[in-house]
Amino acid sequence: MTTLYTTCPSPLGELLIAGPEPGAVASVSVPGQKGGARVLPGWRRDDAAFAGVVRQFDAYFAGDLKEFDLDPAPGGSEFRRRVWAALERVPYGATVTYGELAAMAGLEPRSVRAVGGAVGANPLMVVRPCHRVIGASGSLTGYAGGLERKKLLLTLEGVL
Repeated sequence: MTTLYTTCPSPLGELLIAGPEPGAVASVSVPGQKGGARVLPGWRRDDAAFAGVVRQFDAYFAGDLKEFDLDPAPGGSEFRRRVWAALERVPYGATVTYGELAAMAGLEPRSVRAVGGAVGANPLMVVRPCHRVIGASGSLTGYAGGLERKKLLLTLEGVL
């Protein structure tokens, strides 16, 4: 199956948006992102396939959109999907700790490290708001796109 992709300028750098079919988003990443996608041989650029997605990103970065309405392509283990579903419930302008996210996912407190791993493996940067997860002390902890980008997103959302 051919992967379709487009790019979108943003305050985070150029977003790479990819998926298996028009509108189905499997990945959103930024340059230099830990574990981020990159265009591979056989991928086909199709700006029209993701035009609606790009419009949502433009609205989000303009401060006009608080929640994305996208069709995420399936992926991830059952555990990761459970954590990602909880992550999607963290509202715009709010933060949660890894422990709180574990509880939201119905997991034991001892699973915090595994929850952190699932958050770090999130393929849908910004859309699935991993930037809203902070350390137990309230500190800004790791972010696959880099802490400066996490600060930018939390500032945009009025948290910082």
